[in-house]
Amino acid sequence: MAKVVTLKKRAEFLRLRGGQRSSVPSCVVETKPTPVEALALEGVAGATPRFGLTITKKIGGAVIRNRLRRRLRVILGRLDARQAQPGHDYVVVARPAAAALSFSDLARDVTEAFSRVHRASPRRRK
Repeated sequence: MAKVVTLKKRAEFLRLRGGQRSSVPSCVVETKPTPVEALALEGVAGATPRFGLTITKKIGGAVIRNRLRRRLRVILGRLDARQAQPGHDYVVVARPAAAALSFSDLARDVTEAFSRVHRASPRRRK
């Protein structure tokens, strides 16, 4: 299992808004290419995909949110290069349905969202 490089700053999360998007019942995945400045700062590690997780209080209490966060990190670490492409940033927004799913069902949903996100056309802003 690969180490998951995470997005930490709010500005990094906001930058991904309006990018390519894919949704499944348990989550929404948004992506954009990693900016050149971030690639320069990270050097060789900049080629790896970076992930941000958004799990709100609507999902449940702290125990449920932390369990879901741990599960998602494991699933993201197992994605291959066709699904989570190098040089891209991703935000995974969990939906309330994710808390009720088993690990294998959640993994199937997340994998499906990642396989569709690069096939989707970019969202157009009004």
